[in-house]
Amino acid sequence: MAANWKMFKTPAETKTFFASFLPLVKDTTGCEVAICAPFVDLPEAVSAAAGSAVMIGGQNLYWAKEGAFTGEISGPMLKALGCTWVIVGHSERRQYFGETDETVLRRTKAAMEAGLKVIVCVGELLSEREAGETEAVLRKQFEGGIAGLTAAEFAGIVIAYEPVWAIGTGKTATPEMAAEAHRVIRGLAAERFGGAEVRILYGGSVKPDNVKALMAQEEIDGALVGGASLDAASFAQIVNFAS
Repeated sequence: MAANWKMFKTPAETKTFFASFLPLVKDTTGCEVAICAPFVDLPEAVSAAAGSAVMIGGQNLYWAKEGAFTGEISGPMLKALGCTWVIVGHSERRQYFGETDETVLRRTKAAMEAGLKVIVCVGELLSEREAGETEAVLRKQFEGGIAGLTAAEFAGIVIAYEPVWAIGTGKTATPEMAAEAHRVIRGLAAERFGGAEVRILYGGSVKPDNVKALMAQEEIDGALVGGASLDAASFAQIVNFAS
């Protein structure tokens, strides 16, 4: 279960969140938990999560290790802060900041080089789903942004399927729709990487009241949670869905 806080929370709010959240998940088993916070919150998050099973991640990174790239953050910098994970290729990065399948691949490789685990996002727009292009879009994003990895690199990533039309809109793909997209992605992975196992998260308005139905689908291995992860009690309910 991964939280994506997007551009929310100050360091002080991060500290408050963890004070509430950690007691609620201290006995959680059978589920990895990662919280991907804004860059300014990462030191506080790493400090607050120390000694717990909760892992911390960034929301993006640049593919160079260092250099004259004003405003960017590198993989080694995230690793040095204490991060374990990083998100790459989120639909908002694609939509607003010019992310392409090619840059997704470059960022993913850079993250792997730095020793980070990567959540690589794929997903279609509403217009693409309505046009029946979901599978074609997923194939294009997979072939351009994931297939260029080596088998060893592929073993270090998690894929997040996020239908863009279901992010922050309150719309959710039905569990069956989500599972079908996950089957497509798993098939693409099998084509390129053989029998390599891959975990696939669903991201698209996951909430405490729909997480059980989503997680009941065999194809869905976890969730990438946006808005519902900003509240400690809400995200804890999602993390503890099985109980």
